[in-house]
Amino acid sequence: MKILGIETSCDETAAAVVEDGSRLLSNNVASSMDLHAPYGGVVPEIAARSHIEVILPVINAALKTAGCTFRDIDGIAVTYGAGLSGSLLIGVLTARTLAIINNKPLYAINHVEGHVYANFLTESSLPGYQMPRSAPNFPMLAIIVSGGHSQLVLFENHFNYKLLGQTQDDAIGEAFDKVAKILGLPYPGGPAVAKAAKLGDSTAYILPKAKMSKYDFSFSGLKTAVLRLAQAEIGESYDFPSQKLPERLSDAQKTNIAASFERVAIETIVDKARLAFEEFAPRSIVIAGGVASSQELRRQLSATIPIRIEYPDPKLCTDNGAMIATLGCFKAQFKLPPVDPYSLVIDPGLSM
Repeated sequence: MKILGIETSCDETAAAVVEDGSRLLSNNVASSMDLHAPYGGVVPEIAARSHIEVILPVINAALKTAGCTFRDIDGIAVTYGAGLSGSLLIGVLTARTLAIINNKPLYAINHVEGHVYANFLTESSLPGYQMPRSAPNFPMLAIIVSGGHSQLVLFENHFNYKLLGQTQDDAIGEAFDKVAKILGLPYPGGPAVAKAAKLGDSTAYILPKAKMSKYDFSFSGLKTAVLRLAQAEIGESYDFPSQKLPERLSDAQKTNIAASFERVAIETIVDKARLAFEEFAPRSIVIAGGVASSQELRRQLSATIPIRIEYPDPKLCTDNGAMIATLGCFKAQFKLPPVDPYSLVIDPGLSM
């Protein structure tokens, strides 16, 4: 079974072909990130226009790389939420049209759930991918961490899961972006902060961890604490403009703040994951979302959780069509009904 996956929830236009929910045949991504970098974040209108320009070439490239035509494809899977309205609309309308004209079943995919299913890819016909040696076993604890989501989800089986906790304000990826701005580091903030943190002392500063209910997260206070720390380090009060901080902070201050923030932000996630592991004793733990590519997250998890964790290739952590196609494969295998391609609508606020 081969499924074409289409993902356009934010600034990546992505398409991939996955076979039987485990083998990656293609994974093509066109990112508009460079267009957003001058603004320090994604501009929805720019993202939508970029999707329009490249979506068909990206899909055609994914089919060509996989050695397929639409006659070889058994179904189409597309992200219909959560995400930016304009971006989602381009992907969904394209997938609906392709499903109709090629008479293929269409599977509507939850973007966040799709990130989890990247962990079920264990084979690749593409060079340069480090795949897990085996698929996760159930029950499975999923740690979902990205620019828009921070969640702990317990999967008893495919399509049978319970949301244990989630962020009550900012997602961890958003916090990384905001801290990068405070320090004058480039967008996206996650890789920039991680790079700076490698040069700093993660114990240089004491930063707070939010005290939330058992499995919930909060990163707003930590973000504010970094702002107040940076202001204090240059001898200014809380009303000093944040956009002027980078020119006053020394390189050592920036790297030490980055390292201290990264440590505490990741510890916040790992502490909750350890609690969930102790309570529910899952057979597998997986990480999902853009922040899942963080080496500090992988280091802390491996040092804290007493079972082997198989990590997805970093290229499968950021938004991609492979994760969408994989979840589509499992929906087809479990005979979940496809959606009507004439009536599928987007759901920007979709949650797990």
